[in-house]
Amino acid sequence: MALHKSMRNSDPDGSLYWLGRMLEAAEDTLYIARRIVRFASEDVGLADPMALPLAVSAMQAFHFIGPPEGMLALAEAAVYMATAPKSNALYKSYDSVLEDVRNTLADPVPLHLRNAPTRLMKNLNYGKGYQYAHDFENRLTDMTCLPDSLKDRLYYVPSGNGFEKTIGDRLKEWREKIKQLREKK
Repeated sequence: MALHKSMRNSDPDGSLYWLGRMLEAAEDTLYIARRIVRFASEDVGLADPMALPLAVSAMQAFHFIGPPEGMLALAEAAVYMATAPKSNALYKSYDSVLEDVRNTLADPVPLHLRNAPTRLMKNLNYGKGYQYAHDFENRLTDMTCLPDSLKDRLYYVPSGNGFEKTIGDRLKEWREKIKQLREKK
């Protein structure tokens, strides 16, 4: 789709043009809005966390106002997506997660992550060793949250574009602190 590829290429002019062509050809506006919402999570992702709420707001605004004024909401969203920093890191990460989920469906939830609302569950060590992050310095623990077969797996690798640079810097700092915690044991 030319609109999607123009937004991905950071071309607001091409994005507006193809949006206009679609609207003038009476393309289903819900389909157009759905494409913009999808683009916000698939191609912009966390590089700009405001892209998804803006896309959803544009869809709702169009639904509320209708044409022709509502078309401006879609145009605003298309230009925003075209000019937003881009990252498909979350998209790729989730693909990796789905592959591992399909291959590890039988892996048990680690005991320390299980709630223990009954005495029997407590006797079976459900919840034993759980570390409540708010009780720790920097709100970080050395506790693993993946099944044992995936304990060292990293899925999300921020791109370094837009807000993902901040996320990447934060994760790098946290991972170093967690490594230090584990070395102390």
